[in-house]
Amino acid sequence: MKTIQEQALDLAQILEDGKAENVTVIDVSELNSWTDFFVIATIRSSAQIQGLQKQIKDFVKENDMQIHLTHRKQPDGDEWNLIDIGSVVIHLMSQEARDFYELEKLWHAGKVLR
Repeated sequence: MKTIQEQALDLAQILEDGKAENVTVIDVSELNSWTDFFVIATIRSSAQIQGLQKQIKDFVKENDMQIHLTHRKQPDGDEWNLIDIGSVVIHLMSQEARDFYELEKLWHAGKVLR
């Protein structure tokens, strides 16, 4: 069985294979109690988001993981899609959202693995 870190890195590879850009994995396990890794990627279109979400769901199912439903006050859009898998949280972001929120800067104390 793979470690959570290996699963996070595998998810990052899936995103990169799906043409997501600037894929980053940050170990935030020492910084909070609700997740261990962020996987952040820049996406270019809603079609790309849909394809990547399907691949992520397939990976989750194959690895006996579970996607936790997130509740949003605003309707889902193409700017920032969050997939919560418990120990791994995936952020699929437009370039504009990524530039605005700067998650890597916000979580700078985490260890960048990729």
